[in-house]
Amino acid sequence: MVTSSVLPKVVDDAGEGEANPRRAKWWYATFHSVTAMVGAGVLSLPYAMAHLGWGPGTAALVVSWGMTLYTLRLLIELHECVPGVRFDRYRDLGAHALGPRLGPWLVVPQQLIVQLGCDVVYMVIGGKCLMKFAESVSSWSRAPQLHHQSYWICIFGASQFLLSQLPSLDSITAVSLAAAAMSVGYSTISWAACLARGTPAAAEGGGGGVSYAYKDGTAADSVFRVCSALGQVAFAYAGHGVVLEIQATIPSTPTKPSRGAMWKGAVAAYLVTALCYFPVAIAGYWAFGRDVSDNVLVALRRPPWLVAAANMMVVVHVLGSYQVYAMPIFETLETILITRIRLPPGALLRLVARSAYVGKNRSDRPPPIAARTDRIFASVHG
Repeated sequence: MVTSSVLPKVVDDAGEGEANPRRAKWWYATFHSVTAMVGAGVLSLPYAMAHLGWGPGTAALVVSWGMTLYTLRLLIELHECVPGVRFDRYRDLGAHALGPRLGPWLVVPQQLIVQLGCDVVYMVIGGKCLMKFAESVSSWSRAPQLHHQSYWICIFGASQFLLSQLPSLDSITAVSLAAAAMSVGYSTISWAACLARGTPAAAEGGGGGVSYAYKDGTAADSVFRVCSALGQVAFAYAGHGVVLEIQATIPSTPTKPSRGAMWKGAVAAYLVTALCYFPVAIAGYWAFGRDVSDNVLVALRRPPWLVAAANMMVVVHVLGSYQVYAMPIFETLETILITRIRLPPGALLRLVARSAYVGKNRSDRPPPIAARTDRIFASVHG
């Protein structure tokens, strides 16, 4: 890791002697990237398609997919743009590109906004989906005292207290694998259920059909709808905020730099993402037309057991996503405590620092954010 303007030559021999050894494979990068990129916001893509239409909506999905893959490739190349040096963190790359004083101040706040924002939203969406799952499968969960979403967020947060004790990104590979599999699972449930349901005319035996025309409204309404839809599509391809940290787990040598394995993992992740996003967007819009809900899973509702399974898959997915975005924050927090306050590294520091972050992250949930969680999630993350 580079933290100063004087760039040392780093000999990377798969991380021997390092606290967090570099031993990840390219498919580990795929798991982490899918977990960071694919989110429950995929369920709002049919809603975005309704505001854009068939042609512009499909074009926006394709162009955004290609552009973000290209920018991801640039970041992967920048990770080792100086021979013998690896920029493991955005603050390191920012210090190299913009100077040791200006760079971190410009780069770090933006990365923290993304990571902290996603973690807050993941905490809320995890608790909300956990509550919906419990209501679907158990009668006791309908007790009035359990209707408060805060209880379920606390339960979800308790699991994060445990997972946060895993030391590094390399150690949560199994969690990322489960999260990536679940994201594919609830995406598949969504588009398959839309195809099985068919259009309202076919489902009800009527002669009408869904409308794919644009919704009526003023010119200003139309502009805002289009801009909102483009924002949802653009931000669906997230994951750039942690790409350097993911690549930092891969070993690198002069003959076999890490960018090769990372690029292979990124391409695989984008193929998985395309298999999730395009079918959901197209099938959801086809089934409901311009009247599709901003969460196509909520619009389906039946069969209840399938919706319950999808909600639990979302819970498992955000368990992993929370950790992928939190790990760089944990590392930064512990580095500050070790270098500035001279606290000894180890399990005790990890327990205190990370538990404090998760607890504070749980409490920093303003009511306006809680009331509009789904919209925020769809707007800031895929």
